[in-house]
Amino acid sequence: MPSGCPASERGVAVTVVANDTRTVRGASTAGTQALPLIEQPARIAPGDARELSRQFFERLAVLPEGTREYQYARNTLIEMNMSLVRFAARRFRNAADEMEDVIQVGMIGLIKAIDRFELSRETEFTTFAVPYIVGEMKRFFRDTTWAVHVPRRLQERRGELTRAREELEKRLERSPGVQELAALMGISEAEVCEAQVAANGYTSASLDAALSSDTEDGEAALADFIGAEDPAMELVEDFHALAPLMAELSDRERLLLRLRFGAELTQSQIGEELGISQMQVSRLLTRTVAKLRTGMLGAAAEARG
Repeated sequence: MPSGCPASERGVAVTVVANDTRTVRGASTAGTQALPLIEQPARIAPGDARELSRQFFERLAVLPEGTREYQYARNTLIEMNMSLVRFAARRFRNAADEMEDVIQVGMIGLIKAIDRFELSRETEFTTFAVPYIVGEMKRFFRDTTWAVHVPRRLQERRGELTRAREELEKRLERSPGVQELAALMGISEAEVCEAQVAANGYTSASLDAALSSDTEDGEAALADFIGAEDPAMELVEDFHALAPLMAELSDRERLLLRLRFGAELTQSQIGEELGISQMQVSRLLTRTVAKLRTGMLGAAAEARG
């Protein structure tokens, strides 16, 4: 290093790429187009990173992609501005278990910002980059933390609902109602209910997860408390709908149905019982069952409507 070079106040060591001359930041360098070679970019102070980033962006704009100097400039910009990712990650500190993944996706946002930033915008790079970084972090939580996929607007409303509930609980010293939440959030009660239902999709529990160990057989799982569908329930509904239709039938029609489906007699046996032919029994049964079927279908259509 030339003996006449003054030392930087912060002592950040750099090397000029063009002539490989060792110097320190703040020194006068020959060849203004040369980029300083920063030995530990990640350890650069944020204030220094802002100043150096402008110099690197100016050079990056004129360098051909794929060259060694272009890759060096881009990689150095990434490492120098990693503090922005750590800064943005603080707002997600409640997700400590996933912080490593948050930092990783934040780096993706930083890289996107570096590739799209232009000095002609006359905007500080930090101002430009933070929305990219935070956006990638939010996308990560939106795509990976919800157990059930729900629309983005409902995911965002869940956060608003949580904050509104916490505020009202402190103010009212009780759990707020739907009407109170709607008034604070400036939305309808129906939208509050929709957000509450959507919030149930944030987490899920396994049906095999143990709930307690108070039972005689040991631990009880959630699946043990979920009943199976009883096919007989449909018959109850059918009988309920069929009863008024049966009341409208004639005595002869009801007797015919009781002998055929209750006593399970054949058409010939029913004919002998009623003193009519087997052909007549068949016609009467067909007409009576068709009448009941039409009534049942009409009742089902009214229920759906």
